[in-house]
Amino acid sequence: MAHTHDHAHAHTHDHDHSHSHGFGHHHHPVNLKEVNRAFVIGIVLNFAFVIIEVIVGLSINSLSLLSDAGHNLADVASLAMSLMAIRLLKVKPNEKYTYGYKKTTILVALLNAAILLLSLGAIGYEAIRRLVNPEPLPGKVISIVAAIGIAINALTAMLFFRSKENDLNVRSAFLHLMSDAIVSAALVIGGLIIFYTNMFRIDAALSLLVAIIILFSTWRLLRDSLRLSLDGVPEGIEIKKIRDAIAKKKGVIDFHHIHVWAISTTENALTAHLVVDRECTLEYAEQLKHDIKHELLHLNIQHATLEVEMEDAPCDEPDC
Repeated sequence: MAHTHDHAHAHTHDHDHSHSHGFGHHHHPVNLKEVNRAFVIGIVLNFAFVIIEVIVGLSINSLSLLSDAGHNLADVASLAMSLMAIRLLKVKPNEKYTYGYKKTTILVALLNAAILLLSLGAIGYEAIRRLVNPEPLPGKVISIVAAIGIAINALTAMLFFRSKENDLNVRSAFLHLMSDAIVSAALVIGGLIIFYTNMFRIDAALSLLVAIIILFSTWRLLRDSLRLSLDGVPEGIEIKKIRDAIAKKKGVIDFHHIHVWAISTTENALTAHLVVDRECTLEYAEQLKHDIKHELLHLNIQHATLEVEMEDAPCDEPDC
């Protein structure tokens, strides 16, 4: 999936080559087949668990189980949206959408964060009401259901473990599932406390805890996805670092007018002006361009467009 369009002459091969060995630690492209399978398994298992939680939660009137079901359902929805977004990554660009539909991955992450924030309000409101007047609950049942949750969430999270550094959506899926497993663990402990001490307020307190956990994980997702939707520079990329790396190359006088943005949650693009030494031959300038693109791959930029200018030529960009 990395280089479908040959924007480089004959050196796409060595680009792909550098990808497969992965310089640094996050250059191998996401293994789509593996991720696809992980998403499908995750969606099925978690959805089944949501149904169990809702049925049991309603029959015993446990808010912590119901809020956890809401939390898990939001995760199932987010897994489904992420899967859709990752599938759309493979749609070929066309005349109307010259980048294909890659940006859906970013919008999905954003939508996801918004949905989770809404669910928080509902959980918080109900939990506070229950803290004021608690109702009797069977602690043992809560513990058993939550224990199933630990198993399902931890198992599904592991499926995403290998690809989590390569993609914002996969990372958000992994983090969600891990936080779900932790929440389930808290519910197991809560259920046991209720069983042994009859402190029924624990149930409402735990659902508030669930809300706070969702808030923290969502805030980061919201921030990252918002930045990418505004074409901000993706996390982990520093313009200064790029400028320094390229200024070191022989024949480079200046590297300016740099724009970096995310095409999707896994691919980044850059456009820039490259000012070269007057002595540079056309051949050398081409070679230089090739070297720079290769260098940029190591800096996690997969698509670079460079405009080459000679030293004394005036630049017509307003902000030069």
